[in-house]
Amino acid sequence: MQTRSLGTTGHDSSIMTFGAIALNWLEQEGANQMVELVLDHGINHFDVAPTYGDAELKLGPKLRQHREEIFLGCKTQERGYEGAKRKLDASLNRLGVDYIDLYQVHGLEYEEELDTITGNGGALEAFREAKADGRIGHIGLTSHGNPQLTLDAIDRIDDLETVMFPMNPVVVGKDDDKYDYEAVIERANDAGIGTLGIKAFAKGPWPSTDELPEEDRPYANWYQPVDTPAEIAERFDFAAAQGLTSVINPGDPKLVAMVLDAAERYDGMEEAAQRSLIEKLRHERSPVPEQLHH
Repeated sequence: MQTRSLGTTGHDSSIMTFGAIALNWLEQEGANQMVELVLDHGINHFDVAPTYGDAELKLGPKLRQHREEIFLGCKTQERGYEGAKRKLDASLNRLGVDYIDLYQVHGLEYEEELDTITGNGGALEAFREAKADGRIGHIGLTSHGNPQLTLDAIDRIDDLETVMFPMNPVVVGKDDDKYDYEAVIERANDAGIGTLGIKAFAKGPWPSTDELPEEDRPYANWYQPVDTPAEIAERFDFAAAQGLTSVINPGDPKLVAMVLDAAERYDGMEEAAQRSLIEKLRHERSPVPEQLHH
């Protein structure tokens, strides 16, 4: 498995990051097997969050067993100091470890949230304190929509070391600023910030619940994923060829092995192949929310 340097963190991340939300849908024994599987394939970067059901608890046993082999990313949706401090303690507890390599502001959506996080009594104060105490190693940020906000965060947070955002041919094909994640990659690269790609395998939004009730969806993802080995390989190749540090698997455990296979086989993607994929998909509906409502 290829690795790429994760910005200035000093860590070389596998070009696929294991999105541990997949563990939430498995029993503990299955979760243990999945962690062993991804480690066997050379994955060294894991990503989890307290909002992923039981994923932190399910990851815990194998994480503790293989702690030295895993660069662990975790997240919080708290925006204030007290909440962020409490959530970090809860995640360390649930994971059963005393250190998280990368702690991320989770799902930034609005400018006022960025003001809160960076202001007095904001979450970043808790992050920096935890970093000084040796409980976290690096500070990151994730956002599912609004690339401009990620660019603003890069400008305003001088100790930001990673950003996580959507990257797929549908968003690249849109000529609209609200999908301009290429600008985020460019700015992040200039600033020495690691880039983590989500939604690489998104086909589009699910049909409405009237057309397809949630319990009838064949996958646990909140968007409809591509699900054949060929499409998954094509999407992986595309995302990795955009210069991301690492690409995160979709959340359904049934898709993980195919993504592992694609990541191991990755050897670049020709410009012409990228262009034709963008052309084919540019008019699809993007599953990335343009702006979520309050």
